[in-house]
Amino acid sequence: MRFNPKARLDTSRMGDAGRSGAGRSGGGGGIPIPGGAAGGGIGTLIIIVIVVAASMLLGGGSDGGGQATDTGRYQGKCESGKDANDSTDCARVAIENSLSDYWSDTLPDQSGTAFEPERKIETFTDGISTGCGSASAAVGPFYCPVDRTIYLDTTFYDEVLERQLGGPDGGFVEAYVLAHEYGHHIQNLLGTMGKVKTQQGAKSDAVRLELQADCYAGMWAKSATATQDTRGNTLFSELTDADIQQAIDAATAVGDDRIQQQSGGDVDPESWTHGSAKSRVKWFMTGYTEGTLDACDTFAAGAL
Repeated sequence: MRFNPKARLDTSRMGDAGRSGAGRSGGGGGIPIPGGAAGGGIGTLIIIVIVVAASMLLGGGSDGGGQATDTGRYQGKCESGKDANDSTDCARVAIENSLSDYWSDTLPDQSGTAFEPERKIETFTDGISTGCGSASAAVGPFYCPVDRTIYLDTTFYDEVLERQLGGPDGGFVEAYVLAHEYGHHIQNLLGTMGKVKTQQGAKSDAVRLELQADCYAGMWAKSATATQDTRGNTLFSELTDADIQQAIDAATAVGDDRIQQQSGGDVDPESWTHGSAKSRVKWFMTGYTEGTLDACDTFAAGAL
């Protein structure tokens, strides 16, 4: 994965709460986020989706979680594709810019739904308060629909994905994670989260929601090299088969069955919330090969 050195980066939707962000004001409904990495993996914990949806219906949430904090992690440091090639933080900005550009065209073209970018991608360390309640680093990356923000503890990749779950190491691993979480934002815009009625089980609505987010991640990956900055410069200069393989390996590592195996427990499909390793890879590749929202309709699929 390489970025075009001439591309200009937009950091306006990037924020960083720094360490011990859990004490900061997050607004919203004050809903505690349950779980731990083994229960959540990559993607919003399904319990969060259900409770947050209820919060929005009952008026407990609001659109705002306060302006994202800025510790100087991105602004003034991540200005070009060259910066993205030299810095993991700036690569995160470039990926966000690419996701926003891709979906700004794809969502209205394929669904007729107006696109609105996520409010922020907010990084933190240890913990943070959000529109969905307080979260610790153990929750892993997640999307909060109340404040339309993707939250990411940057220690997740080394501490959880690699060391605990035996996942891969590589730049495109984070790209896959962010693309999956962005998929939840697209589901929020489409109203898909309202379809989630069953929270657990291999064919539950929860699993269908997560596999669809994997499929949306694959859609973006298929067209990532065509995305542009605000001046018309391409953002990616190279995306290789090895990069796609990193995404496949990451999707495999966070399958519910793999997580249960890694934790030393029995494989119990009735408790799944995100899908098996095989299913996660299948739906990522469906998005990658087909590139359409219709192909990613996991709720219409009989067999996942």
